[in-house]
Parts: sequence; C-alpha cells; structure tokens
Amino acid sequence: MRDSESAWRSALYGPNGFFSGGAVPADHFRTAPLIGPELAEALLVLLDRVDFHLGRPSRLDFVDMGAGGGELAAAVRELAPRACADRLHVTAVDLGPVRHHPGVTWTREAPSAVTGLLVGHEWLDAVPCPLVVGPHDDPWLTRWWPLAPGWRAEIGTPRDRAWADVVSRVRGAALAVDYGHLRADRAAGRYRDGTFAAYRAGRRVEPVFDGTCDLTAHVALDACAAAAGGDHVLVSQRDALAALGLSTAPTGSGLAWLESASRASRVAELRAPGGLGSFGWLLHGVGVRTADLLPPLPPWRP
Repeated sequence: MRDSESAWRSALYGPNGFFSGGAVPADHFRTAPLIGPELAEALLVLLDRVDFHLGRPSRLDFVDMGAGGGELAAAVRELAPRACADRLHVTAVDLGPVRHHPGVTWTREAPSAVTGLLVGHEWLDAVPCPLVVGPHDDPWLTRWWPLAPGWRAEIGTPRDRAWADVVSRVRGAALAVDYGHLRADRAAGRYRDGTFAAYRAGRRVEPVFDGTCDLTAHVALDACAAAAGGDHVLVSQRDALAALGLSTAPTGSGLAWLESASRASRVAELRAPGGLGSFGWLLHGVGVRTADLLPPLPPWRP
C-alpha cells in the first residue's frame, strides 16, 4: 500500500494539490501561531539561549519548516530583540506559494546549513507516509508499531528521514512540535485505527486524495528522535512553555490587568491539557546541550 504515500503527496503538493492551490493550515484549523504572539516569544527565548551557548555568532538563523502562511516566521522576525536583529536571518520553508512578510526569506528546501534554531511546527504531520493494515512485515513497523490483524498504521520512515536530514544541517538546536504518539501506546493498540485524518474549513472530514482537504497523521516522535540521534529531549508543550516563561497568571491592575488576563488566556490555550498543551516538543541539541536550553522536565506523554 505504498501507493498511498504517493497519493497523499500528490493530494497535498501535486499540481492540483491542497497546498499547491494556495490553501494554508490557518484556513482549516486553529494553529498556535494564530492565537497570539506568545509562541513566537517563547521560541525567541529558546533562540536566545541557543545564541548564547553558540557564543553569539555573527549570523543567527531561525528556520520555520512547513511554514504554511508564514505567521510564525513573521512573528519571530517582528518580535526579535534589537540586540540580535541585525544578525538574525529568518527563513520560511514551504512547498506552497510564497507569502510575503518583511524580513522573511522564502524557500522550498531547508537551508544547507543552519546556525541557530530550526523549528518544524506541525511540519512532520504533513510529511506523507505509507498507510497500511496489519499484519505487515515492514521493518519500521516491527520496531516501532507492531500490528495485530486489522490494525491500521502509518509507516513513519519518511518522517524519520526528513527529521534526521534537517537536524544534520543544524548547529544549535532543532525542535519538532506536533501531535504524536509513543511505541508503548501503539503496541498496546491505543491507535489500532491509525491516526490518518483530513480537515476542511475547520471540520474533520472523510479523507480523500483529490486535493480538497488537508491530510495529516500524528507523528511517531520517539522514532524521529532515534533517527536523528544525539542529545535530545521529548517533553510536552505545556511544560516547555512554562519553562520558557509563559505564565497563565494575570498580573497588575486596571487596564494592565485586563491586558495581562487576555494574554494569560492565550497562554492557557497554548498549554491546555488535551489540547495544544499536549503537543510533543522534540528538541535536539547540536553543539549545544539540551540541558542548557530547557531545565529537567517530565517526559512527554500523549
């Protein structure tokens, strides 16, 4: 059933594909960069820690893989502190049409070398992969997703390769942020129907390969971590954002309190258990220790 990978790719990125026609994820489901500036602020804190431990290089990169409408890249560029603005190069990588944001470079392929922070925010879930039904003897499944008869799964090899490839280009840190799952839960049958799904205009719909909907599937983040290797941690977005200074507690009084309460509400959505807070954050350090970027946090559980 490997033809399903080609059909999926064509449905998203082919001549009549969903994203090729100009659709962006924000048109079809709520994404963290659209909630407010807080995610970009947290990533700038992480970028600053990377920058510090790299010794403040003359060029500092922020690369947004699968940039979609470019909202995250644009926010990072706009909110970057003046101290690093002259050194900061923001690159948005996407196969869809170019979006024009001041100070953001657009490309269809990841840069050959990245000094700083590369982020794949809901990128890997849009990397097509084979859809199969068990039993199946694919080696990736044997290691990462053992199937009983009738169980469905997505073979994560293309995602493992994609993630390992971009991590290999980085000096600093690479971060994948996505809904995902772990081997123990997969093997126990928690995902026996697989996770392949489709969305259109904010609603989940029946998947079809005709370019009319966004096709996605959760990510085997533990397999991606092993493929890229090296120093890495896998934690929840809820815990990571708290460690990067995003608080859900309003402060101040009067109008300041109202503004703070609005911000706290947006942060609460980003950190909500069962919602965006359940995203996995897979962080790899390359030439920088992950322990210098995030404090010890509980392991991620989807």
